[in-house]
Amino acid sequence: MINDEFYMALALDMAERAQGQTGINPVVGCVVVKEGRIVGLGSHLKRGTGHAEVHALNMAGSDAEGSTVYVTLEPCSHYGKTPPCSERLIHEKVKRVVVCCEDPNPQVSGRGISMLRQQGIEVEVGVLRERGRRMNEKFIKFITTGLPFVTLKTASTLDGKIATRSGDSKWISNEPAREIVHALRHRHQGIMVGVETVIADNPELTTRLQVEGISPVRIVVDSKLRLPVGSKMVKDGLAPTWVLTTDEASPEAAERLEAYGVEIIRCGPGPRVDLLSGLSKLGDREIGSILLEGGGTLNGAMLEARLIDRLLMFIAPKIVGGYDTPGSFRFEGVERMTQAIQLNQLEIEQVGDNISIGGIPVWPE
Repeated sequence: MINDEFYMALALDMAERAQGQTGINPVVGCVVVKEGRIVGLGSHLKRGTGHAEVHALNMAGSDAEGSTVYVTLEPCSHYGKTPPCSERLIHEKVKRVVVCCEDPNPQVSGRGISMLRQQGIEVEVGVLRERGRRMNEKFIKFITTGLPFVTLKTASTLDGKIATRSGDSKWISNEPAREIVHALRHRHQGIMVGVETVIADNPELTTRLQVEGISPVRIVVDSKLRLPVGSKMVKDGLAPTWVLTTDEASPEAAERLEAYGVEIIRCGPGPRVDLLSGLSKLGDREIGSILLEGGGTLNGAMLEARLIDRLLMFIAPKIVGGYDTPGSFRFEGVERMTQAIQLNQLEIEQVGDNISIGGIPVWPE
């Protein structure tokens, strides 16, 4: 059926294609419809450049007058890096604006809608709202808290192991699952691991897709600055590398890493990195989303500290056993099943012979 949801779904599809390109900005799509015809399409493609409404209205030209505009996020009402889209919509004399989601920024939420209504433009709000909020969950978390949205990704065997007893982990998941992970890297501004992962695997932590992708900032949690200066992340120059460490970490070790362009970020007195402080400092540096690909210790610490916003696990049909074989989460644990951390809003898919399970972690009261 061709209705408001039909055109809003198209706008959402267009916005989704720009995931990973807009930095801390939201992804936004816009469709302009006049007399049953699509006359303008637009997406926000890069921070500091034209918003989706501007691109769509430019395409529509004179057909914008009297049209219906479908936009996935409330049109902005303030001057930032670009002029307000609400003013542009008023100037073009559009007849109706259909909005998926209100602006989550509490300082400006509702102002764009109010501006349009004051000028006699009909405004409908909430069409496919939940899909729109899911698409911009990273932006919503960052703009309302100043903290990056953290997605924890892990891959394990049927018996919950992330490596064999010798430490071999290549490969637990299959190739299609690994392609999904590289797409996730493209969609996040930072990728986080613990120093033990770097020492064991010497990973690049870059985005490798069939087409060119965007590699995130590489973030290493390393309380004692043991990151080897000969590691790929330090020497390859393929993406920035930042280290979260403590005040007590060696100044000499910091200087050695800084000589290779590594940024050292001190997070608390020690002996362990203050993870919340680290996320706050990353937010101050305009890192709005992080893909956590840690080992069991870092995963467990982040989960126990309630710093995970979304979890995605790939499960492979393999059993490796081992009494001390590492698992996905290493922390003290709970005493009773009623205290278990659960996942809500489950998304379960078959990926070849792997299964992916994703959702929002919910901690017991």
